[in-house]
Amino acid sequence: MTGGTRGDNREALARARDAQQIAPVPPAEPPRPLDAIDRRILEVLQDDARISNVDLATRVGLSPSPCLRRVRDLEERGVVRRYVALLDPAAVGLGVSVFVQVSLERQAEQGLDTFEKRILARPEVLECYLMTGDADYLLRVVVPDVAAFERFLLDHLTRIPGVASVKSSFALKQVKYRTSLPLSRDGDDK
Repeated sequence: MTGGTRGDNREALARARDAQQIAPVPPAEPPRPLDAIDRRILEVLQDDARISNVDLATRVGLSPSPCLRRVRDLEERGVVRRYVALLDPAAVGLGVSVFVQVSLERQAEQGLDTFEKRILARPEVLECYLMTGDADYLLRVVVPDVAAFERFLLDHLTRIPGVASVKSSFALKQVKYRTSLPLSRDGDDK
């Protein structure tokens, strides 16, 4: 048996714990910034998410294994969130797009949370932004026709507690629609 008492051991353990808590924690490694190859991979994937890894590697100038490693790294880091199919709204019977400005009675946190939870549950709302300016929120809603929008407005949107006013604008024509982000930077090779 070694010398010392239980009290000495407890004090030693406490000192060791305190030392661990006070010891500086090395800073977390910052995320690796996107380089030109990452950007080329992302540009290609934004245009064709179904491209094979071999074809992607060829397009960005890598061999398949390093290309796949980079794609997986971009997925794991959350740069690539998911892969989707983009549908033609008119072909699926959702040809009416409406932009809706919503103002709330107050911008209290509880009111914002309630509004956002109710909007998240509505499938016809494709986008919702908390805004600066005259309106608190801007929504993009797709519906099959004006009657469907009226039902959404009267049965759902205006029944959310705290909604003070709603202003709607119907899109007459879609002039530009992109889903790909502009990743090119000046000086980057294409």
